[in-house]
Amino acid sequence: MATSKRIAAIDWMRGFVMIIMVLDHASMAYDKNHISTDSAATYLKGTALPEFEFFTRWISHLCAPVFVFLAGTALAISVERKLSKGFDSRKIDTDILFRGAFIALLDPTIISFFSGRMTIQVLYAIGVSMICMVLFRRLSSTALLILAFSWIGFGGLITAQVWPPQDNPDSIIAALLVSTYSSPELVIKYPLLPWLVMMILGWVFGRYLLNFNEGKTRIGPVTLLMLLGTFSLIAFAIIRYNNDYGNLFLYREDHSWQQWLHVSKYPPAAAYTFLELGLMSVILAIMMIIERIVGVRPNGVLLVFGQTSMIFYLIHRLIFEGTATYGGLRHFADINLTYAITFSMLVLLYPFCFWYRSFKVKHAQSIWLRYL
Repeated sequence: MATSKRIAAIDWMRGFVMIIMVLDHASMAYDKNHISTDSAATYLKGTALPEFEFFTRWISHLCAPVFVFLAGTALAISVERKLSKGFDSRKIDTDILFRGAFIALLDPTIISFFSGRMTIQVLYAIGVSMICMVLFRRLSSTALLILAFSWIGFGGLITAQVWPPQDNPDSIIAALLVSTYSSPELVIKYPLLPWLVMMILGWVFGRYLLNFNEGKTRIGPVTLLMLLGTFSLIAFAIIRYNNDYGNLFLYREDHSWQQWLHVSKYPPAAAYTFLELGLMSVILAIMMIIERIVGVRPNGVLLVFGQTSMIFYLIHRLIFEGTATYGGLRHFADINLTYAITFSMLVLLYPFCFWYRSFKVKHAQSIWLRYL
């Protein structure tokens, strides 16, 4: 298999959403007016959605899908390259299992400690999805796409059987797989199956990139992403316009832009999935075009953040949650101060991530550093 040049736009995309993620996590920790109604379980009909607060929350919806999708892309490229070089398949499986378990355990351990309660969120979804890829990586891309789009199209039927919004569902098992759960002691917001779908789609995209590099497909990444992005955004618009199935009970109440974009993230509705993956596809395509035109700055902000995304995530999340939980700063700020805190954190994170990237390269043989 030919050696593939690293696509900087993928790192840029990851770095872009990491910046937005810092804003969202700062808002979750400190903003007294933080909006968290992106679920039928938490939204009451008629609740106001102030424009600035809503937009601040809404733009963060892009983060988790991109994070999970590109995790699948990176994993596919890594695994397929190893297989082409003759690496032992069982050793590859073992590495995926350990890496997935390590990432998944960060949520119920270190993240939960700093948050002050048991928290099952995006790291659980990424880690367990990776573990599942030990099995799913053996399927063809066609089979994986059929599985993924079957869930996007019909998963809502299954979710609706075990998740009655605002009826205090008490099934933790259902929440771990398809729905949500919230109590003073435990919160589960990232069920496995809908997020596994996003990793599967990312895996298929990773395979595609390798095939394109080998000349096995004529459709270029920019063209493909633009087509997929357009299709996804049209599908989102149709679902949201019809205002019925595909919204997971979080329906549009009027024609305001907030209501059109007020889609269910917890758990992910088809409308949410199509909207976010559509936006991701279009933005990534634009970034690829920009990369061709202007080239790559090796120490650019987006590149550095994108290449150190896991340690970036842990550092800022633990600082925000730790100071909010144990420093008495939970919801002490307004939206303007939240933006200022976000900017300050990004300024501090850049030199750290710049140093960490070099440190990681120098210690490339470290198993634990590979996980971070």
